[in-house]
Amino acid sequence: MIKPHGSEVLTPLIVADSVRRENLLEEAKTLPQLVVNSAAAANAVMLGAGYFTPLKGFMNKADVMSVSAEMRMSDGLFWPVPVANITTSDHSVNVGDRIALRDPNVAGEPVMAIQEVESVETLSPDEIAQIALHVYGTTDSEHPGVATFKALGDQLIAGPIEVLNLSYFETDFPETFRTAVQIREEISERGWETVVAFQTRNPMHRAHEELCKMARDAVSADGVLIHMLLGKLKPGDIPADIRDAAIRKMVELYFPPNSVMITGYGFDMLYAGPREAVLHAVFRQNAGCTHLIVGRDHAGVGDYYGAFDAQTIFDNSVPDDALEIEIFCADHTAYSKKLNRVVMMRDAPDHQKEDFVLLSGTRVREMLAAGEDLPPEFARPEVARILMAHYAAEGA
Repeated sequence: MIKPHGSEVLTPLIVADSVRRENLLEEAKTLPQLVVNSAAAANAVMLGAGYFTPLKGFMNKADVMSVSAEMRMSDGLFWPVPVANITTSDHSVNVGDRIALRDPNVAGEPVMAIQEVESVETLSPDEIAQIALHVYGTTDSEHPGVATFKALGDQLIAGPIEVLNLSYFETDFPETFRTAVQIREEISERGWETVVAFQTRNPMHRAHEELCKMARDAVSADGVLIHMLLGKLKPGDIPADIRDAAIRKMVELYFPPNSVMITGYGFDMLYAGPREAVLHAVFRQNAGCTHLIVGRDHAGVGDYYGAFDAQTIFDNSVPDDALEIEIFCADHTAYSKKLNRVVMMRDAPDHQKEDFVLLSGTRVREMLAAGEDLPPEFARPEVARILMAHYAAEGA
């Protein structure tokens, strides 16, 4: 199986030993308490679940600035996006402390991790702007990722962590949430060697379904990992439980048995386009996948990125030896009226726009909200019914 990133083995930071976990929870009662923001909580979950192997905790300022500008940590490790515990200055955390990190996304704000504080540093307004520009490609606060980042604060609390639970993901999505360790174990149990990962924060329509099949066939994969984001999204995006139900129905009816793993991971969407695509590659390699599908405007939002910037970053900015996972570059996919099947648009040079069934995300949401049927060339009817029921309930 493909090796984890930067390590011979996965290094999940979740405390697996129940006795040690109980001892740490007792210790946490005596420690300074810090309610982290959702971004830091999501980072803790990804560290705990092994997706961020080989990181040991939250980055310090030197690493944050180096990763932002160069996609390298100070020790040379390739890493595309800062993994930080950024907060406001209204805390009493000091270097040398052990602190209890509390979860903002669960009722009662339970302790989710214990951190050793190696440094407490301040980011200047100029440094915050530099990070935003490097990671998101813009400092525009209308960008949802930039707006979230700028609201986190200016204090970096760095140091290793021990994770005591994986927030709400295990309880809210017991059939879907999986750690990188669990995915690797299942891949091994299935006897798969070549595995294609498909990232999604949306329901999957016909084009997504066929893209997975195209990629599977192109690389002769043993199976497909459909890996959906289960964390925080921007307003208007479809909730995770609805996406989950729609994807499961599609796989049940339209994929061969035992050819797909449907899983999810606990992270908040960054909408960082190219940089987030590279992060997706890192943690899919950690999950045991050999290939990642990167499509048109992967992890993008609005008009902030070029249609294929998330592909070209792998050619222009990711060193050849940085990652073992391979990228399957996909064009925009759509249903061809001429050929009566879904195709990549680059493979149909004789087509005009009117030869395709194309619907914008906005138009799809409008049709669903109005109770209108989506064209069967665009969405499987069984999937469309699940989405229509959600929009009907939302409008009730």
